[in-house]
Amino acid sequence: MRKLLPLIAALAVTGCGLHPLYDGGSRGAAAIGFRSIEVGPIPQRSGWLTRNALVDRFDGEHPAGLYRLEVELDDRITGFGIRGDSATTRETRTLRARYRLVERASGAVVLDATAGSDAGIDVVSSEYATIAAEQTATERLSALVADQIVARLARYMTATAGRR
Repeated sequence: MRKLLPLIAALAVTGCGLHPLYDGGSRGAAAIGFRSIEVGPIPQRSGWLTRNALVDRFDGEHPAGLYRLEVELDDRITGFGIRGDSATTRETRTLRARYRLVERASGAVVLDATAGSDAGIDVVSSEYATIAAEQTATERLSALVADQIVARLARYMTATAGRR
């Protein structure tokens, strides 16, 4: 009976309708969809990092794509952990993105969603170390937000593959 349990579990999962998001590799619906998206410019350093991460994940620039991805970022640092002398000892860097996938031909917004992440930063006596920690947090957050956007776009591209 113990040997049959994994087989039964595998059959149950296959019967539930789940399938790999990136099924088909470079010929799959998600990959083909990514090659039809142009990523618009995003201002600020965090925007540059996020845009580069998106372009990397979309396998390069696609200026003549069927879609245009517009991203607006909100990048904030909030200090907390105040000492007795009113100095900040801890910061939170928050990166939030509102993104829209716009169909080029009609100008219609086909997907409007948000993504975001936070990172904690220790404020130390060395200003250089604090600035380096803030920049590292920005790099990590940009990659995380780009990954969230890509995952949502992959679901959209897979779901609409037959309608394109």
